[in-house]
Amino acid sequence: MTHAGPLQGITVVSLEQAIAAPFCTRQLAELGARVIKVERPGQGDFARGYDQRVQGLASHFVWTNRSKESLTLDVKSQAGAKVLHALVDQADVLVQNLAPGAAERLGLGAERLRAKDSRKVVCDISGYGADGPYRERKAYDLLVQAESGFLSTTGTPETPSKAGCSIADIAAGMYAYSGILAALLERERSGEGCHLDVSLLESMVEWMGFPLYYAFDGAPPPPRNGASHAAIYPYGPFSVGDGGTVMLGLQNEREWQQFCEVVLQRPALAEETRFKGNAARVAERDALLAIITEVFADLTTAAVLQRLEQAGIANARMNDMHSVWNHEQLSARERWAQVDTEAGAIPALRPPGLPPELLSAMGPVPSVGEHSDAILSELGYSHTAIDQLRRDQVI
Repeated sequence: MTHAGPLQGITVVSLEQAIAAPFCTRQLAELGARVIKVERPGQGDFARGYDQRVQGLASHFVWTNRSKESLTLDVKSQAGAKVLHALVDQADVLVQNLAPGAAERLGLGAERLRAKDSRKVVCDISGYGADGPYRERKAYDLLVQAESGFLSTTGTPETPSKAGCSIADIAAGMYAYSGILAALLERERSGEGCHLDVSLLESMVEWMGFPLYYAFDGAPPPPRNGASHAAIYPYGPFSVGDGGTVMLGLQNEREWQQFCEVVLQRPALAEETRFKGNAARVAERDALLAIITEVFADLTTAAVLQRLEQAGIANARMNDMHSVWNHEQLSARERWAQVDTEAGAIPALRPPGLPPELLSAMGPVPSVGEHSDAILSELGYSHTAIDQLRRDQVI
């Protein structure tokens, strides 16, 4: 059964590109909002060209752009600007992550829009925010990972490493999403919209709370330890005799004792002074690693996991992407759905945490300009006028 979703009746116009804003608006769309994605004529959002991994389509794009309508528009042309302003006038929410100052140059600055319609919710997503000395800087995801201190805590002592996904974009997209939901709730109460100024830097720094406080008041920051926890040990990946890798994590002294008795089968180790308490184990991580590696070298992955389960120690397999596509837990919970694209149906993860009654249908990934004619018709443009806009390369 398809539900309308709690945002039914809300229209979002999004001048979006790359990841942060598209990720935000896809989630709004799947709560029932109508999301109109404004793209460049011809190539559309440049994220469409990042790769061709999904039946010829780009992996980033199909992930962040389902359930939307695509309108191509040359927003710098006079005719295109007229269409854009007519669309925005009718919208409840405007989202944009254009270059700094671009929205203002298009006449779509938050102050101007809200002076015209105080109920409007305007969400600007940028690298560093609407003011300050970094306002004009370009801010790609990896650059913000570096600027926020994330790279200084991730990787090995020799090699700082980026996250394998666009974590700064994702963080900003999530704060834009939750901010818009809060703004719409406030509008129901007060009748007033608001301006949301979301930056990738601030979103990432919020997520860096633990390492920031760990290094509080000039204290040394957490060291880079690859996939191992910087402040808890043992907590991370360990090699096993059959060539596999097991992730495990201990949180307290009871678990440490169980780990020694059941997993390592060396109960006397739990009483050794050099390993008493987490701080001591962190200080002696090299010695403890050697002991764990020696024991695990004679075991298979299955045997280690069985011992960990018996001991009640948190553990996981280090899956690759193919294993995640086939993860038995996701399959058992029926977390995969099918969504349409211009290249055919593809699997997509259902939005986490949402019960069916809050979720609108997971709609198709639109082709470039797929909905241009229909949207322009709604705005009162005739077929002749639409054809002229196409000949003039406005759409």
